[in-house]
Amino acid sequence: MRVWPGQPYPLGASWDGEGVNFALFSENATAVELCLFDGPEDGVESLKLRLPERTDQVWHCYLPDVRPGQYYGFRVHGPYDPANGNRFNAAKLLVDPYARAITGEIKWSDALFAYKVGGEHEDFEPTTDNDASRVPKSVVIDNAFTWDGDRPLNVPWNRTIIYECHVKGMTARHPNVPPELRGTYLGLCSDPMIEYFLGLGVTAIELLPVHQAVVDRHLAERGLTNYWGYNSVGYFAPDVRYATRGLGNQVYEFKTMVKRLHSAGLEVILDVVYNHTGEGNHLGPTLCFKGIDNRAYYRVMPQDPRFYMDFTGTGNSLNMQHPRTIQLIMDSLRYWVQEMHVDGFRFDLAPVLARELWDMDRLSAFFDIIHQDPTLSMVKLIAEPWDVGPGGYQVGNFPVRWAEWNGKYRDAVRHFWKGDPGHVPEIASRLAGSADIYSWSDRGAYASVNFIVAHDGYTLHDLVSYEQKHNEANGEDNRDGHNDNISRNWGVEGETDDAGVRAVRLRSMKNFLATLAFSQGVPMLAHGDEIGRTQRGNNNAYAQDNELTWMDWTLDPARQEMLEFTKRVFAIRQQHPVLRRRRFFKGEQAGPGHLKDVMWVREDGQEMESGDWNDGGRRALGMLVNGEATDEVDDRGRPVTGDTLLLLLNNGDSEVRFTLPRLPDRGLWVELVHTGNDEPGGESDESALLPAYCLILLRHGRDRRRGKEAE
Repeated sequence: MRVWPGQPYPLGASWDGEGVNFALFSENATAVELCLFDGPEDGVESLKLRLPERTDQVWHCYLPDVRPGQYYGFRVHGPYDPANGNRFNAAKLLVDPYARAITGEIKWSDALFAYKVGGEHEDFEPTTDNDASRVPKSVVIDNAFTWDGDRPLNVPWNRTIIYECHVKGMTARHPNVPPELRGTYLGLCSDPMIEYFLGLGVTAIELLPVHQAVVDRHLAERGLTNYWGYNSVGYFAPDVRYATRGLGNQVYEFKTMVKRLHSAGLEVILDVVYNHTGEGNHLGPTLCFKGIDNRAYYRVMPQDPRFYMDFTGTGNSLNMQHPRTIQLIMDSLRYWVQEMHVDGFRFDLAPVLARELWDMDRLSAFFDIIHQDPTLSMVKLIAEPWDVGPGGYQVGNFPVRWAEWNGKYRDAVRHFWKGDPGHVPEIASRLAGSADIYSWSDRGAYASVNFIVAHDGYTLHDLVSYEQKHNEANGEDNRDGHNDNISRNWGVEGETDDAGVRAVRLRSMKNFLATLAFSQGVPMLAHGDEIGRTQRGNNNAYAQDNELTWMDWTLDPARQEMLEFTKRVFAIRQQHPVLRRRRFFKGEQAGPGHLKDVMWVREDGQEMESGDWNDGGRRALGMLVNGEATDEVDDRGRPVTGDTLLLLLNNGDSEVRFTLPRLPDRGLWVELVHTGNDEPGGESDESALLPAYCLILLRHGRDRRRGKEAE
């Protein structure tokens, strides 16, 4: 085979139409071997050649006789000296960090470890076992794809409704998705799913991790898996598990999914895990980064480089102090935007990426680089604003252009609808967009991604059905998962036939969904909550790739009612500009003689005063939003106004009668939503009876008694 010098950039394997350029960064290696394989399961390479060139710490060559579909990996030579942070072992076949496709999962064996497992000195005794038959191969691909003019949708933040879902779990049991497509990228973009997403009213599909991931050994040996995928090893490779035909075809199918979703007006957001990898701690396997350049890619302890800094709870943290590691992440992000056409990212444990030294730095190099990047600065950027390191809870501390999962919103809404007293002031702040958290950073209401539940924790159904976690299926004696879930079972733990308990649970779920839909900020709905999906009390179902986590599409009357209710409240959100402001309320009049943009009212219809806010026994609240106080404009900059709305909430166990505020323009208050009434629509100009644990939304319409329409 002909071997030419090639180029040090781009990194990875790049097909140019004539041959393939291979380039691998390693600062501390003494030699790098490229291994080519005839088949994905082969344990012996058909060709092994030492890369002849090293430029700027990048080893490279060009092979004019190699074509797309070629399987390959690397063997990297260098010192095996864990005490000084070096873990080279050329006996181990390594995945290309820039591989665009990877053949599959690893096959666990002691051979995957660079040291003698169970040996007297553990990781200080390197082994010579060849593990090539157990390590997935990297695949050369052809990036060509017919996008047919596909462009970013650029849905404004204030019109965005996010739907968090799992590629497989969403369609694995869907009766109308063709069986061969269930659980795949192509299944997610099939006609039944697109119709479902559009009917639900969501605008963006946020996918749990789709980077090629590692299944932990302790899970594999117990017959479990890393279902969620938060254990990445291939930051450029779509997970082959979700392809109908693997071995490189996953790239084509992922692009097809994005193209079809875009054509339906749906954005695609990826949940990405750049904080750690699937190689674990100092006793973990050598699959990729450890064997290529451990000290460059991982944060090691300064005084004892044998060990890793662990801000993630998974054993390692990527080294954001090294320029090549930052380059890896930035190259990956740009690849997914430019080549795969995704619309944004949700960053798992985002504070890890900002830890320049030890503390989380809001002005770190990572943020600076993204903000000046002409590609990445234009997509949706969402942070999970906490990690497990010191000072890791960083809700509200991210810079402009970043939205955040608002954990304070989640907790406040849960406490309120659980019936806990003393939460009226905070629920008001959360309904209004959490200006107390975000306004200081010069961000708008988009900064708050509001959610009640997400993949991690209870489903919405389980939030109102369980007070104790039930994670026995995970095989950890129910020790895993959160213990404090701010949940309420309403009298019975778990499933019940008690009609009264089922009715109050249904109302409680409606309360949560309506609150989410009518709060300022960006709502995020977790998949299946709209139909009462249950995990039977498991609040940490990361290892369950089975019917416990897959969507059950069987709709009994209660689940159908939930689905229709969800559609209705999110349709109301999109129809009323005052429910999706871009900027925070000011509490000021919209003009001379006008109402304030927002006013908080008590039961007598009057504006709340300081003493009312300090009343810890207060259980009910009214939020009056002036329809003239929108900040929405049309394409020519003209204001888009709407109706004045009144949101009433009661988290007490007694009913409350609200005197309805009298507005300057005569009219009736028309009921749009009533979580305790299946058929809202009543109208009044005097009062509204708000039952216990209930939410009502009213719109101020023109007086029908004067012959004008109130609808």
